[in-house]
Amino acid sequence: MIKEERRQVRKRKRIGKIILVIAIVLGLLALIVWKVFTVKTVEVTGNELYSDTQISESVLNDKYSWNTLYVFFKYKLTDTEAIPFVDSMEISMKIPHTIQIEVYEKGLLGYVTLESEQEQYVYFDKDGLVVEISKRVIDDVPEITGLSIDKVTENETLPVNNSLLKDLLNLTQTLKKYSITPTKIKCTDGGEFVLKIDKIKVNFGGADDLEDKILRLSEILPKLDGQKGTLHLENYSDQTTDIVFEKSE
Repeated sequence: MIKEERRQVRKRKRIGKIILVIAIVLGLLALIVWKVFTVKTVEVTGNELYSDTQISESVLNDKYSWNTLYVFFKYKLTDTEAIPFVDSMEISMKIPHTIQIEVYEKGLLGYVTLESEQEQYVYFDKDGLVVEISKRVIDDVPEITGLSIDKVTENETLPVNNSLLKDLLNLTQTLKKYSITPTKIKCTDGGEFVLKIDKIKVNFGGADDLEDKILRLSEILPKLDGQKGTLHLENYSDQTTDIVFEKSE
């Protein structure tokens, strides 16, 4: 009987030691998590439409976001909050004190003003899909005029004549390829385009010889820096390569 009681006492002591060791280990792990995995630096890449601070605040958005481990595992299990013009964000932990946010913004090629509503701008992507309907005017995204649009739906194609839409998308994508950013692109009734680039009006003409026209445009624009006038590209072709610039005051 006494031996059994002693055996039980020794057993309880062993269990107590094991529990103590586990408690110490857990306490040390908690201390490490508390003291080591703290957010001191947030690195944001891929963002153009939003500042680093705006992106950081959208990700570190609750009372536990001071902890890098928490932030890392939170976004492994859940999605980041939806932000206009942002397709997705990837969250990673670079080192215990640093969170890295990779932003993938939606590719905006232009926007159209809705005729039915004031200050409602329809942004579209390379496929002509409506990415966002917003009151925000974004820098370096050209305004498209000359289109009659009074109703659109997000994630659906712009309700524009297929041929005109195809030419417009080719034009905007090629302009972007050559780092040319018009403030405005006007679509005429005859299916031609007029660009506004700083103080230069460009009578672009139709989509024929589009790549060659834009290549020549990219070469000419630096020479016209600071000038005002109209550049005529509407008659440019393989046979007619002369380009006229009408300077104005």
